[in-house]
Amino acid sequence: MGRYTGPKCRRCRREGHSVCGCKKCALTRRDRPPGMVRWQTKKPSEYAFRLREKQKVKRIYGLLERQFRRFFSMAERAKGNTGENLLVLLERRLDNVLYRAGFGTTRPFARQLVAHGHVTVNGRKVDVASYLVRPGDLVQARREKAVQLFKANHEDTKARNAPSWLEVDGEGAKLKVIGLPKRQEIEDPISEQLIVEIASR
Repeated sequence: MGRYTGPKCRRCRREGHSVCGCKKCALTRRDRPPGMVRWQTKKPSEYAFRLREKQKVKRIYGLLERQFRRFFSMAERAKGNTGENLLVLLERRLDNVLYRAGFGTTRPFARQLVAHGHVTVNGRKVDVASYLVRPGDLVQARREKAVQLFKANHEDTKARNAPSWLEVDGEGAKLKVIGLPKRQEIEDPISEQLIVEIASR
């Protein structure tokens, strides 16, 4: 099955949380799940709670099931808490790093910047959105047009503060990874324990 191409805000309404990143999300106008009448709703099972949490993470970061499984297996092999390891790995994705730095207004737009070859990491072109950055990596725009685009996006997203593990230079259209993300810096309402419970079955 390919990537979802339907209405983005429909997924926000399903999850009860904005995962599309748009400013005028339909979630603010219709807060109930799509395709359901109120009198037909029933209490979800424990499995449904866990599944919704897993689906929410996949939709926030734009992952397919196979990609999610790969990241989860990496998190299981790493030392420490599996749930926190998973979120740290997802935060280190190149498209997410551009979004957190304010160079991409949304994660899908940041993914497009990477896929179109507008980004370099340590001077080398990288067009894989799932590339995992490391402390010390320097990420910057590749061409002059991309520099102007990065600057314009950074101006639009100034209200969004970059996390402490990123050193952002908006004028130079570049950023430096100075550390690893911490769990308390991830503001999205995610319960990683529920994800581990369903993904490790």
